[in-house]
Amino acid sequence: MEGLNSNLNLNGRVSPRAMPRIGDWGPADVPTTRQKKRQRWWAILVAVLVLAAVVAFGYYAYLQLRGF
Repeated sequence: MEGLNSNLNLNGRVSPRAMPRIGDWGPADVPTTRQKKRQRWWAILVAVLVLAAVVAFGYYAYLQLRGF
């Protein structure tokens, strides 16, 4: 499923002037591909949890308005 996710390579077909600072072993202060993938999953998890909390509060408020 190559087309499902975006290309996380920062140095694709970019000119060297636009690339991030290069340190001894690679780009400096740039998250790795693994960190970016992990960040993506954490963002999805947090969004789902926030949505569940909003729905649960809405259901609770609905029950309180109905008098249950």
